[in-house]
Amino acid sequence: MSVTRKKIRLLNVRIDDYTVQELLEKLNKGVLVTPNVDDIMLHQRDKEFHEMANQAEFSVCDSRVAMIAAKLRGFPIKETIPGSSFFPKYCDYHAKDENVKIFLLGAREGVGLKAMERINTRIGREIVVGAYSPPFGFEKDEAECERIVEILKETPANVVLVGLGNPKQTKWIFKYKDRLPNIDLFMALGATIDFEAGIIKRAPTVFQKLALEWLFRLVHEPKRLWRRYFVKDMPFFVLLFKQMLGLYKDPWATKDN
Repeated sequence: MSVTRKKIRLLNVRIDDYTVQELLEKLNKGVLVTPNVDDIMLHQRDKEFHEMANQAEFSVCDSRVAMIAAKLRGFPIKETIPGSSFFPKYCDYHAKDENVKIFLLGAREGVGLKAMERINTRIGREIVVGAYSPPFGFEKDEAECERIVEILKETPANVVLVGLGNPKQTKWIFKYKDRLPNIDLFMALGATIDFEAGIIKRAPTVFQKLALEWLFRLVHEPKRLWRRYFVKDMPFFVLLFKQMLGLYKDPWATKDN
């Protein structure tokens, strides 16, 4: 089945307009990113992250807030595709496909192994073939990064879920992916490993439909998330208004663009 994607620009971020089913049918090789409001604001502050994330073969909308913003701009998106809910569907879709083997990279010590056990039990085969939890600050330790590359070179997996949070996960993928020709697909999916292990619970459906999943998470993790939501992400709405008025300027655009 041929799937045609529509590309939408939300501020300076590319959004590919897929349904979940279309993405499942198309997603076989490359890098998947799932921008939400926090990621979109990172695109405004971090040039390296911006340039890397916009190279991803698949960039789908993770956030109902971003979905509403796109609609206000006149670019309706078919579906939001949060990584934490998409990944179980990906596993279900490939449940009987022995050519799909997944490695989990991220989360705290032991969480990845717990997620692997739960996923494999649910799917009914060893679709997840390995997991590794890097130590805090590993991205600044070249020896540790080399160790991870060697682990991934030796794994029978051809799909890697990288759950390290942004910008870390996207930068790590693009820095090392070309050294891992055995990996067909990298999925940058944030806290998905924690969700799969049962460490974090998804917001109830009513919160998701009302674009209030952020509020549910804030109530459960106020110390970690209040600054993100109320300091780092709030300028998104000002920038969106500017874009609707034709006044937004991409901070990384050159005169030639």
